[in-house]
Amino acid sequence: MSHTKDSIVNAREPHTPSQLTDLDMALLRQAIAVADDARKRGRHPFGALVADEHGNVIASAGNNSMPPEGDPTQHAELAAAAAAARILSPEQLARCTLYTSAEPCCMCSGAIYWCNIGRVVYALSEHHLLTLTGDHPENPTFSLPCREVFVRGQRQIDVHGPLIEDEAAQSHIGFWG
Repeated sequence: MSHTKDSIVNAREPHTPSQLTDLDMALLRQAIAVADDARKRGRHPFGALVADEHGNVIASAGNNSMPPEGDPTQHAELAAAAAAARILSPEQLARCTLYTSAEPCCMCSGAIYWCNIGRVVYALSEHHLLTLTGDHPENPTFSLPCREVFVRGQRQIDVHGPLIEDEAAQSHIGFWG
């Protein structure tokens, strides 16, 4: 696969992050609604969606990592990123944003990177999530911010978050015991 200088930016080159818009916040709240829906279905309360540069939702997913029918790798962010990658080219994905109710874990950050998604907007930080989940065996969270994963790659991924953490935390209140 070939990439032009315009579609792939080296992480060590200067980069001007994008600004957040009202549409960004609406799509972030939509990702939180997906998390609420996942919880209502008895799944872990996480939600994510991928939208193009015009705000059109390309893919969305709730968490589906719980046994017995779930797959531990089917976090919302990974599932939404993979679904979008089956629809759009890497060049199109570079102009997309992944919106998520919680900061992507290191596995999901890797998926976002490999799918070539150019921007991430998240609500709940990994640190805040840990205060809600504690040492629950179904969410043994890594203390590894997504920015630390992304900065080690060869492409720049624009990251915004944490944002509206109190709103995103509502999906988790009472869920983890």
